[in-house]
Amino acid sequence: MALPGTSESPIPIAQAMIQTVTASADWVVILPVVLCLMGGGILLMFRNMRGVQAVFATLVVIAVIACDISLFARVVTSGPLTMTMGQWLPPFGISFTADALGALFALAGAAVTLVVMIYVSVEIAPREIRYGFYPLMLLLLGGVSGAFLTGDLFNLYVWFETMLIASFGLIIMGGRKVQLDGALKYGFINFLATTFFLIALGYLYGLLGTLNMADIALSAPSAPVGPMTTVAALFLLAFGMKAAVFPVNAWLPASYHTPAAAVSALFAGLLTKVGAYALIRTLVLLLPASRDALAPVITGLAVLTMVLAPMGAIAQTNLRRALGFFIIGGIGAIFAGLAMGSSRGIAGATLYVFHSILTMTALYLVAGLAERMTGATDTRQMGGVYSASSPLSILFLVLVFAVAGLPPFLGFWPKLMLVEAGIAQGDWLIVYVILANSFLTSIAGTRLWAHVFWRVGREGELSEVPNDRVRRLNGRETGFGLAPTAVLVAAILALGLWPNPLFETSRMAAQGLIDNAAYVKSVSPQRNAP
Repeated sequence: MALPGTSESPIPIAQAMIQTVTASADWVVILPVVLCLMGGGILLMFRNMRGVQAVFATLVVIAVIACDISLFARVVTSGPLTMTMGQWLPPFGISFTADALGALFALAGAAVTLVVMIYVSVEIAPREIRYGFYPLMLLLLGGVSGAFLTGDLFNLYVWFETMLIASFGLIIMGGRKVQLDGALKYGFINFLATTFFLIALGYLYGLLGTLNMADIALSAPSAPVGPMTTVAALFLLAFGMKAAVFPVNAWLPASYHTPAAAVSALFAGLLTKVGAYALIRTLVLLLPASRDALAPVITGLAVLTMVLAPMGAIAQTNLRRALGFFIIGGIGAIFAGLAMGSSRGIAGATLYVFHSILTMTALYLVAGLAERMTGATDTRQMGGVYSASSPLSILFLVLVFAVAGLPPFLGFWPKLMLVEAGIAQGDWLIVYVILANSFLTSIAGTRLWAHVFWRVGREGELSEVPNDRVRRLNGRETGFGLAPTAVLVAAILALGLWPNPLFETSRMAAQGLIDNAAYVKSVSPQRNAP
């Protein structure tokens, strides 16, 4: 008797289950998650030993990066890699599946976490170490890695919950009133988004009887169009809220500036990108027909987000609140690629996510150092940083150019790919709005640079008087704060000057999403994609 969803006899099925025993080399697909969760658990047991927390957590992240590099190299050369838990045949077992898209983002996420792990020693308080700061960072990275590598939608929901728990703990670390206010706004909207996600999962399971991604890709084309489009719309709402697309984006600039700068940087680099990744994965790989039906809505969201976000940044006086609008503007560009739906458009969106993970993390780290030097978060009270640290000023300007998409910086290439995709499809509205977004972001970014770094003093009558509140970075801040940030910016600059490997990877990722045959075969070798 055949199992549900299969046409094979029991003997071939038993043989297939024997073949699902995972080779030791294939465990690399799950190791990034296992290392983070085990490392976080060990650190919790020894939370009173503050001296070993930072060193052990850093070693764990380095091990995760090594696994991600190995996984990425294998996926690029051999195609998607799958590990199914408990030797249960898909769709019954939980699968972890790494393709070029997930492996690239997992590697980028671990890399920026390492930089933040080094940077955080500049500003962390001893009591925060005792309260579990480093275990929470590892838990957050474990959730992010799990979200990028899972092959099951309910398992994706589990990793979203893991990220939410860890990020909620990090955002309130310190207990200041402004942090509690930010945590309330952040927590409420994300719990609401997760609820919509769970509702969508229930409807989808009722329609298809599975939540395995490869199985959904096989079953969705034969499902009723109307109900499937409704499910896709719920995914768009849930992941759009988590990604902070307009009009459900007000929570981000209201919360990301409240924790320590290192935590803000980690959130800016990872959390919204997981939402964008989940939306790309579900609407392109799993529900392409529904994406086509929702394309006008996605286009409208992309256009409004790209136009309004930099205008919000121009109106802000709080430095990190303004940077929050830069994150939102980038989400608009990602939605533009998703709206077009072509291989070139999806590749541009993929490359933009990668760029934003690196660039927004670095930008928040630079902002944190500027705040430490001036003792202020209001740009009207900051001024004079260039004279105290010209390297920091240069780093900020380079990152502003990258965010704006100016050549030859990393942010230029995904926007170029998106513009080329728009021209190829005759979607001139998206083309013009992407160009307008770059122009407005340049204005907003250079305005921040002029106020914080170039202006001699504070705003008003003291603008031409050197700011007496500015101090230079001490040795620890330079070695553990400025140096790793400069390394990250150097990597961003190098990738902007030599982008060809990223071009090839993003195109491979986009093609793997649009043509799901290799993905399905990796998860279920005994079944074929339609």
